[in-house]
Amino acid sequence: MRAPGQLMSSWSALLCALGVLFSLFSFGFAVKENDFKKCHQSGFCKRNRDYADKAVAQGSSWQAPYKILPTEASFKDGLFQATILKTIDEEGTTVELPLTVAFHKSGTARVTVDEKRRQEKNIELRHSSQARKERYNEAEKWAIVGGTTVDVDAKTSYVGETGIKIQYGPDSTFEASINYNPYSIEFKRDGSAQLKLNDRGLMNLEHWRPKVEKPPAPEKKEGEENAEDKKEEPAPEPVGEDESTWWDESFGGNTDSKPRGPESVALDITFFGYEHVYGIPEHAGPLSLKETRGGDGAYTEPYRLYNSDVFEYILDSPMTLYGAIPLMQAHRKDSTVAVFWLNAAETWIDITKAKESKNPLSLGKGPKTNTQTHWISEAGMMDLFVFLGPTPRDVTKAYGELTGTTAMPQEFSIGYHQCRWNYVSDDDVKEVDRKFDRYQIPYDVIWLDIEYTDEKKYFTWDNDMFKDPISMGQQLDAHGRKLVVIIDPHIKNTGSYPVIDELKSNGLAIKNKDGKDFDGWCWPGSSMWVDCFNPAAIEWWKSLFKYDKFKGTMENTWLWNDMNEPSVFNGPEVTMPKDNLHYGSWEHRDVHNINGLTFHNATYQALLSRKKGELRRPFVLTRSFYSGSQRISAMWTGDNQASWEHLGAAIPMILNQGISGFPFAGADVGGFFGNPEAELQSRWYQAGAFYPFFRGHAHIDARRREPYLLAEPYRNIVTSALRLRYSLLPSWYTAFYQAHQDGSPIIRPMYWTHPSNEGGFAIDNQFFVGSTGILVKPVVEQGKTTEDVYIPDDEVYYNYFTYQRLPTAKGQTLTVDAPIESIPMFMRGGHIFPRRDTPRRSAQLMKFDDYTLVVVIGKDGTAEGQLYTDDGDSFDYQKGEYIHRTFKLEGSKLTSTDADGRDPKSIKGGSWLKNMRNVAVDKIVIIGAPTSWADKKEVRLEAGGKQSTVKLEYFKGDASRGPFAIVGRVGASIGADWAIEFA
Repeated sequence: MRAPGQLMSSWSALLCALGVLFSLFSFGFAVKENDFKKCHQSGFCKRNRDYADKAVAQGSSWQAPYKILPTEASFKDGLFQATILKTIDEEGTTVELPLTVAFHKSGTARVTVDEKRRQEKNIELRHSSQARKERYNEAEKWAIVGGTTVDVDAKTSYVGETGIKIQYGPDSTFEASINYNPYSIEFKRDGSAQLKLNDRGLMNLEHWRPKVEKPPAPEKKEGEENAEDKKEEPAPEPVGEDESTWWDESFGGNTDSKPRGPESVALDITFFGYEHVYGIPEHAGPLSLKETRGGDGAYTEPYRLYNSDVFEYILDSPMTLYGAIPLMQAHRKDSTVAVFWLNAAETWIDITKAKESKNPLSLGKGPKTNTQTHWISEAGMMDLFVFLGPTPRDVTKAYGELTGTTAMPQEFSIGYHQCRWNYVSDDDVKEVDRKFDRYQIPYDVIWLDIEYTDEKKYFTWDNDMFKDPISMGQQLDAHGRKLVVIIDPHIKNTGSYPVIDELKSNGLAIKNKDGKDFDGWCWPGSSMWVDCFNPAAIEWWKSLFKYDKFKGTMENTWLWNDMNEPSVFNGPEVTMPKDNLHYGSWEHRDVHNINGLTFHNATYQALLSRKKGELRRPFVLTRSFYSGSQRISAMWTGDNQASWEHLGAAIPMILNQGISGFPFAGADVGGFFGNPEAELQSRWYQAGAFYPFFRGHAHIDARRREPYLLAEPYRNIVTSALRLRYSLLPSWYTAFYQAHQDGSPIIRPMYWTHPSNEGGFAIDNQFFVGSTGILVKPVVEQGKTTEDVYIPDDEVYYNYFTYQRLPTAKGQTLTVDAPIESIPMFMRGGHIFPRRDTPRRSAQLMKFDDYTLVVVIGKDGTAEGQLYTDDGDSFDYQKGEYIHRTFKLEGSKLTSTDADGRDPKSIKGGSWLKNMRNVAVDKIVIIGAPTSWADKKEVRLEAGGKQSTVKLEYFKGDASRGPFAIVGRVGASIGADWAIEFA
């Protein structure tokens, strides 16, 4: 949300925390990288990187110490089970690691490796710890919702002493080849190797061992010389493993006790023939992930997943940010595969690329590139899922089935959100609301940051500045608008505050390593954190949001969860000590990356139950997230800067969220820190109009920058971008529905929409909006008045605003005009998309407006598209109360039919569906209309069993506008079947 260390509410809190806070943070400067670990400062990461270096250095002589005994392996009903033996010394002593490989009907395969001794709780904990003895095995409770039904039809194609081959998936086209010694698993599709686990033998599961206290060095007698003191040559390197970070580890003045000792899990995964890999958000870098072992243009650090409060983050970096989705996709021409690493602990991922050797006498293309990855997590089980595609859509659909798809949003939430830290009073909010109307600028939501509270006590209001929050909410409601207030997970530890009293008395706070309520520092000063892993804590949290308890809130009040990594100002790396304890006695190190999900899940559950009989879709924004967060929230990219570089970085970050299953994503428009000049602010609104989550936000020290404050022509430029967003809300809502159905991204990168076009695989600054065929390339560079747009296919493309046809050819990069008032935006032939063209001041007020259909005729003379709509608020769509239409232009006929094959007459709905019967198709705009229509004046419409004629106007076009036709007013009900004949 903001840079910690500012605006502490009381002098006592400020004086106590000042030294810690200002040593950590200073506004106006980018994040201090030294406050966050590099791999060599993270003991388990360094150990595993060193292990990998040792293996690589030995080359073919390296012997991985993991094997399966054939006599201990079995396969039945889609499950392969065995014990991996890890050899730990020269005497051949082994550790038993239970292995299960499950093959699912969905086509995924799951590989889990545990540690028998920890499973049996046959270990000793140090420091009298109350922590669990097992490896953390509950991540799936939070992340997995389906797709794990075992495929009992999976079958063996080979069983022998050296291994087993198992065929599974659609038509048995997938194969897992499990090698026993050394242990590895190669996955094939249609007989071709796609990826391999433990390909390079870097697997390393650190088994439990007791700490052996070494005897102290003997004391020197007086006058006795130490033989070591006489040596001039350096002391020899210590023999054996480096134990310096096995039992405790210090960083930044904090020491982490490790009661279970070393317990990391690491595995190398090679993607054969794949040069591009994507995913593993959240990082501020390119969509196509970089190598991490140094070299030209590569990073020297692994990608890190450790949810952290990183303000003013640096760009083009593998440094960790606020959320973690450990899903990596690999893509090459016409093929996509993926791996999901189900682990909630701190994780590092190395990426390197290597050319396959090629016979110099062979013909054809050069050697293929293999992408080699190395996954390293501090704790937990080794638990991963393998997806064999073969398309990007197949992977995102299977991942959506596994972890859930994005929730159907409240319709208002895909409009524009106006926010800053902070609107200072209820009168301030009312005045902002009035000025948006005065300047005829649409918006849907206004937000309140932490200053609305009484001294940072959540569920309260500042009685001096927010004296009448109900009247504020009522004014917003009268204009069809909503209010979002912030609630963070830290609860002020102070007297006369019922929330903290209840938290303590019910034992619902996160504990320190000694089992006492953990106390740290955040915005309120001394704070405690609600433990939302605890079901009782969720029930208590739900009670706090009741309208009669959180007084001042209304049915149009929704929620923002920030700082839920969790952010702890005086903690290690600005977060919670890893040896803290959560519900179930799990250490924080086990669950860190899931913590944010548990908190916004509790808020989601609370919003479902604010009043008896009220059941509406919650809206929750979260900063911290994990796989599964998409089911219950939206996200934004955190504390960015008002700079052109951050504007450019936002697009690949949001695209990456989309392909990683969390498409309801956005970035702070205008930049959180700093003061954007008018050109930057205007360009950012033009880009933000195409973020799935569209919010303007600013730091408390930033100047007020509501759009109406801009001077002309910039005010009009921003207003036009906002109106464009609102006109396309039907298409955005349809895209959200498609994401909800199959996990597809809402804004889609080139590799996802055109998986055969290699020229687009690394492009991450342009995208398609859903299935509309709308291609957008926002301008993200200062002073730029042209833009280069890559055309991925040989379909026709038209300028969205002028209808001019682009002189395109597949694989071309075209330079187009992009003056400050223009957004480079194009329509691909073959698509139909819906709009609402009547300007309104909020989405709520557009609910029963008529529609415009835009038909963009393809090269083959056809076009197709969809519209999905429902009441945008309730769950009645699950009962069939929705409209879902397919529009098709084939030959000379344009039709509207129910996309789900339902008979519109048989659908019995409530009040919303009844009102929608009066909502019609107003007009149809046809781009690329043939010249044979030039003399036509009308077309035939058949709707409701009746025939009539509708006016057609044909425009030949000129130097500034391409040819098009308009049919209208059509008047056919948007939910009815109808057909228009142009012949």
